[in-house]
Amino acid sequence: MLVIPAIDLRDGRVVRLRQGDFAQSREFARDPLALAGDYAQAGASWLHVVDLDGARAGTPRQIELIGQLAQTTLHVQAGGGVRDLDDVQRLFDVGVARVVIGSLAAREPNTVAAWLERFGATRLCIALDLRLGGDGHWYPALDAWQTKSRIDFASLLERLLGAGLQHVLCTDIEHDGMRAGPNLTLYRLLAARWPQIAWIASGGVRDRADVEALAGTGVAACVAGTALLEGTLELAQLRAADTA
Repeated sequence: MLVIPAIDLRDGRVVRLRQGDFAQSREFARDPLALAGDYAQAGASWLHVVDLDGARAGTPRQIELIGQLAQTTLHVQAGGGVRDLDDVQRLFDVGVARVVIGSLAAREPNTVAAWLERFGATRLCIALDLRLGGDGHWYPALDAWQTKSRIDFASLLERLLGAGLQHVLCTDIEHDGMRAGPNLTLYRLLAARWPQIAWIASGGVRDRADVEALAGTGVAACVAGTALLEGTLELAQLRAADTA
């Protein structure tokens, strides 16, 4: 299973949020480009970049820095505030290998389906940021997790699969930044129901044991942020087999 290091950017700085809450932002004294270099040297092949300013504003805000990260030896998948075709194209133009689309995919699946057909399924990734509702069903959160929805994500996936969807990044918001481990049950269910999707698990990874547990769920990859920054997940783990 592929381990993808994550860099979340806020005003050009490396930060991590707790459950997507901008009021609970923790800054790390690391230069984004130097950090990406460390990850590449450790054996990473991909880098997950989130433009938090863009996610909040509804349009990418840190294109130049993302472009600099994309000029490293790493393949960069990046998102945050992607709302229209121009946003997608600007990220591709600066060298991003795969654009991550969140809220727009939930609101306008037909638009994103057209992009999948236009650019190809390997170049786009859908982000599902899920919260468990009181009724026992999972619902996507939108707009940098600030807006709740009652969207049926299963119908959304089926629509996009028809357009060739391959990559889905899924986050259990309640586990994100909580240092309680990933939601193995959720990822096991998703991988079993939609085995044709290369699932990327996000949220809660603490250490090598969590990575090994996720590998047993059927996901293709996992994203690691805080664990790598704090050193509870060793950089050597980034040399895990690339199967995504």
